[in-house]
Amino acid sequence: MRNPKEAKRILEALPPDDVKALEELSHWLESVSTVEGFKPPERAALLISVDDAAQPRQRKLSRDYTAAARPSKYQENRLWTQLHEYWKQAALAFGRMLDVAAQAPKAVDPKTTAIVATRSMRAAAQQIKWQHMRYGPFDPAVWGMINKVYAFCEARGFADGKLVPYPSGSESSPRLEFAKALMFNASSPDSLLATEVDLAERVIAELAPGFAIGNAPAAGLIYWTDLAKAMAPLRIVKPPEASAGLRCTGPGDALAGLQAMIQKVQQTRDLPASLGTTKDPEAALDVLRHLAMLWAPEPPERKHARHAVKSRLTIAHGFSGVIEAIDASGSLDFDQKATESWVVENVSAGGFGAMVPQVKSDWLRVGALLAMQPDGGNNWLVGAIRRVNRTSAQEARVGIETLSRSPKVMKFRVRGLGEETGVLLPSAVLGSGEVAVALRSGVYPPGQNLEASVGAKEHVYMPQGSAERQEDYELVRFREMVRDS
Repeated sequence: MRNPKEAKRILEALPPDDVKALEELSHWLESVSTVEGFKPPERAALLISVDDAAQPRQRKLSRDYTAAARPSKYQENRLWTQLHEYWKQAALAFGRMLDVAAQAPKAVDPKTTAIVATRSMRAAAQQIKWQHMRYGPFDPAVWGMINKVYAFCEARGFADGKLVPYPSGSESSPRLEFAKALMFNASSPDSLLATEVDLAERVIAELAPGFAIGNAPAAGLIYWTDLAKAMAPLRIVKPPEASAGLRCTGPGDALAGLQAMIQKVQQTRDLPASLGTTKDPEAALDVLRHLAMLWAPEPPERKHARHAVKSRLTIAHGFSGVIEAIDASGSLDFDQKATESWVVENVSAGGFGAMVPQVKSDWLRVGALLAMQPDGGNNWLVGAIRRVNRTSAQEARVGIETLSRSPKVMKFRVRGLGEETGVLLPSAVLGSGEVAVALRSGVYPPGQNLEASVGAKEHVYMPQGSAERQEDYELVRFREMVRDS
């Protein structure tokens, strides 16, 4: 790699398999950033060349990971592992280069230093994104790196400087990367699916020039961090203690841009080309509205008071697991081996907060359908996971929305399409007048009525709005009417 011609040959002769190529590039980042013998300008230029070679490959693998046709579990794990590892090595390599620039300011020219700092923060922010793809666990040291690098950029006077080039023709700066990282993490990605996390990041990158940063709380600055600490941004509930490292951020002009984007998608049913294409504009709108809610000047209020408790909750998961639990709850045939035991930590009229003591597989994700039986009870509730935070490799904390306290497995009919087993979900909130039905994914024709026989009466269910679609089920809200058979 010390020979420019040989380095070029190595980067042009990478394996055709993108995962293997990214693995090799991760190795070169680590090697070039640690081995002795390079002059600082040569080392910086080589690190940038390696990162340039990686960008089209990591973009391709990212698209594969979030594609509509999900890869196999093996391939999904292979993609995630290598993408996360690449960004980890990139952040460390560029961070080491900045340490050299800090110790010998004249060893690397300011323009190159700004490029290295920008890539260092982008790589660290990508680590955080990919940790969110699996809901953690999260390494606070990554935030320590982001805050330290931004403090270095401010001290050197180029945090807000001229935009520097980045692969794929884009430009960025330390300030932009810092604001993007803060606003992404502040936008509650732990309550989004992997595809939604990816879209949220793209929206944030599109609107990032409008984000605001200040040294003290002010109108529109709704999150804060401290550059001297290894901490993720927090919502400003009360004014944080003043310090030299205090930085506050908020959506700034980007909030108006986000609202305009929502309005345009509502009218055209399509996203801007820069955000990619989607076949589900309602799902995209859900993400945009999620961001708008969290960027609003006033924080979103909890609908229901939360109370601390400590109790056990038996869990059956997945559409088929829920049907088996509810339909066979009084049967000796029900397989208790298919259940798990979680610890409820708080409860409200709308749901639970629970600790998962042993995360046994990767089924645990936002949107997963659950049948839940409180300790000592014999009735099953149905809920959906709305938030996941893996606190370690074995343990996670989840937020669960209760969908119904009196679910019932029934046979539903769509005229001309036959019968389908589903779960009737009368609303968990009394007096709401809502009813929902969970059906196997892909069987419900949008906009069609469902019918069911209940005793001597025929029930007709008229859809209200679009379906919530997950991997193994879809949830549709209905207005229920009863007619005599």
